[in-house]
Amino acid sequence: MKINDLELYLVAIGRSDTANPTRCLLVRIATATGVEGWGEAGVNWRVDELAARREALLAVLAGRSIYDIEELHTIEALAPAPLRSAVEMAMWDVLGRVLRQPLCNLLGGYYRRRVPVSIRLSGHKPGRTAQIARELADQGFHTQTIAVSGRPEEDLRTLASIREMAGERVELRCDGMGRYDLETARELAAGMEAYDLQFFLDPLNTRELYPVASLGRQTSVPLAVWQAIGSPTDVLTAVRYNAAPFIMVDPEQVGGIVPARACAAIAAAAGVVPVLASRPSMGIAAAAMLHLAAATAAFSTSNEFASRQLRDTVLADAPEITDGMIAVPQAPGLGVTVDRAKVERYQAA
Repeated sequence: MKINDLELYLVAIGRSDTANPTRCLLVRIATATGVEGWGEAGVNWRVDELAARREALLAVLAGRSIYDIEELHTIEALAPAPLRSAVEMAMWDVLGRVLRQPLCNLLGGYYRRRVPVSIRLSGHKPGRTAQIARELADQGFHTQTIAVSGRPEEDLRTLASIREMAGERVELRCDGMGRYDLETARELAAGMEAYDLQFFLDPLNTRELYPVASLGRQTSVPLAVWQAIGSPTDVLTAVRYNAAPFIMVDPEQVGGIVPARACAAIAAAAGVVPVLASRPSMGIAAAAMLHLAAATAAFSTSNEFASRQLRDTVLADAPEITDGMIAVPQAPGLGVTVDRAKVERYQAA
């Protein structure tokens, strides 16, 4: 069975509540028999270039077997990595629907049927953040990621307030978002040592791994890297430098599910904990993440999950978060159905 058609849609997340909505590219791939699959990724494209890009992509993909997923990672025309990830995701979705199997089964079967997620908090004053953290803990979100404000003293007050209000039942992560120089990050990490963090993510304003390794030798707070991981080779480099005990694996950033699994395998073999990470999506990529986490034993800790993942979606029926976990969809392919009316509603101008 071969690819017969391709459609591209540019949609915007959060149009009603933010001046700078996140844009996502939706990719629909179809076979001659009418079986379709969907993929999604964040790309910085304009609406007026979609037609030309569709023609270029269709010229590359038309006639290819839906089974040749590994081959996608050798096609230069599918650069950059987010585009390759979206096309690969759509191919997996088609393949699952043709074989009448959920994606998880195609990846080796269910290791877990519910995926634990970490909720992210940002943009509030310390006291309000702590109150939200306690409320989320009451709802079952026991792993929470605090995005830094860029003001170290305020960040430490936030952590102190959360520990005071939510206690030890919350496992805390802090995302430095690549904001700090080495000296500031070292001082902030020293202050964090009192709050028992699971890890301090991307503390430095560099994508180089050696400076992160240097910081790691100067603090007892475990570090994690996300921005620097763009391929399995980057995971090998992080392991060689002993950069961090946690590696964030973002399928969009590394180019798809196949390289994401390779990243997880390399990290786990080296005794480093891989954590599945995803950016805001319209629900399609979120569904793919659930299958990937369910079928990959190495993703054993709570996965980074953007807070609006299941709030604004193009899905007819989005999965629900219960007690800080999400059940893996059971239907064929990604297990979710795209609502065309919602796609039209969220299309970017």
